[in-house]
Amino acid sequence: MSAAAESIAAYLDAWHAEMEAFLADLVRVPSDNPPGDCAPHAEHTAKALTALGFEVERHVVPEDLVLSHGMVSCTNLVVRRVFGPGPVIALNAHGDVVPPGEGWTEDPYGAAVRDGWMYGRGVAVSKSDIATYAYALLALQAAEAPLSGTVELHVTYDEEAGGEIGPGWLLAGGITKPDLAIGAGFSYAVVTAHNGCLHLEVEVRGRSAHAAMPFTGVDALEIATEVLAALYAYRRTLGSRISAVPGIGSPQVTVGLIRGGINTNVVPDRVTFRLDRRMIPEEDPAEVEAELRRLVEQAVAGHPGAAVTVRRILLAMPLVELPGAERLVEPLCMHATRIMGEPVAAKGVPLYTDARHYAARGIPTVLYGAGPHTIEEANAHRADERLPLADLRKAAEVVALTLLDLLSAEPVRSGSDQTVD
Repeated sequence: MSAAAESIAAYLDAWHAEMEAFLADLVRVPSDNPPGDCAPHAEHTAKALTALGFEVERHVVPEDLVLSHGMVSCTNLVVRRVFGPGPVIALNAHGDVVPPGEGWTEDPYGAAVRDGWMYGRGVAVSKSDIATYAYALLALQAAEAPLSGTVELHVTYDEEAGGEIGPGWLLAGGITKPDLAIGAGFSYAVVTAHNGCLHLEVEVRGRSAHAAMPFTGVDALEIATEVLAALYAYRRTLGSRISAVPGIGSPQVTVGLIRGGINTNVVPDRVTFRLDRRMIPEEDPAEVEAELRRLVEQAVAGHPGAAVTVRRILLAMPLVELPGAERLVEPLCMHATRIMGEPVAAKGVPLYTDARHYAARGIPTVLYGAGPHTIEEANAHRADERLPLADLRKAAEVVALTLLDLLSAEPVRSGSDQTVD
């Protein structure tokens, strides 16, 4: 192991308690999205990063744009550490989180630690990687190795709303122009591909009537149940479409929200629901949307007096591995395998993330960060979300050593004396 690599490990050993406290501080400040009033958390995070010695840029998203994306406020943060001329590597983690929901055995904003795990909303997805990336950069600086290039830390605040006014906005506005990007992930896999996602809102309209004479109306709920039955029958067919990318699996469709009706004694005149369609990388999003629209319209067509409107809410393109991503994959897998103590390989996941915004601009992008083996083990988006704190320290070392590889003239040697070309 090189002197710089030893320095990185020593730094993280010495400062791991402070890294855990930094994460706990971020978890204790709510940043639920929805409702998406995230500027206060961004300001809190900016001050915490400043206290670590970073210069923090605050990029406030215009209010009209924020409101058009269903949020209240959004400020994105950028930290730039220039070591010299060379590649720009972005590290992106998001500070907004889903609301906590029910069923917690710990305070979702308490950052309690039990048996080596920290509990709290966002502790795994992905406030942990704000800490991972910040301390990886601190450790890299402390190593004082001769480096060429720039590391940028992007802390964005709209991942739960689609990422358009987070990474998408930073990239579209030319605020950042990275050559490579690493997005928030878990410690035991380097993710090179993930699903896309389509959200549609379906509004079925009928005609209200008194419940004593329902035949005088057009029951929107009755018709909506036929649409739902068609969607669930369609879902059962998706298992035959399997991605060739390990870890992705099959497409999925879920109806997650539904509302409608006027009163118990009134035939419903309107029912609205939203569906989530996960798309594997091999699928064409336009064809998937057209397929769903046909299915819905056909289910309504046999009901005189009824009408249906289908509106797209979100289209998130799949992440696919781009040429050049191997520059990230090889050192991340090598260092993670040694540090995590088990084989860590590249794979896909059946999620969608902000990483797609970087890849959409031709930037080779992978996911890697702190967390256990699976989202289920982390209770991500569920009650008692949790993170093994040992992974926080280890992931920071993996990222720091990978940055050292990418920005050094000479690659870092692992414990098995391998090198990265």
